[in-house]
Amino acid sequence: MSDWYVEYIREALADLKKLDNTQQKIVLKAIQKVSRNPLPNSEGGLGKPLGNHMTSQLAGYQKITLKSAGLRVVYNIVRDQNLTRIIIISIRDDEKMYKMAQDRVK
Repeated sequence: MSDWYVEYIREALADLKKLDNTQQKIVLKAIQKVSRNPLPNSEGGLGKPLGNHMTSQLAGYQKITLKSAGLRVVYNIVRDQNLTRIIIISIRDDEKMYKMAQDRVK
């Protein structure tokens, strides 16, 4: 498998900077792990597919759930560029977080 690259949208970088040092380390470690094979788990990857919610249409996007840290990361895959694009890093407040992610990908 080819190498996958990680790219953060501007808002996701700001999200990361808002976290404390411990949370940043946890998030970066999880992103690094998933970026080795960010494809959906249905394709043998480590991504957990998102669907459409009441407030968001995120089918085709993936999430990383960090239960112990109370955080979630939403990303999408640009297959032809081997790119994992980080959209949002936020607390696990489902509807609010997914609405913010939806707003960022419009």
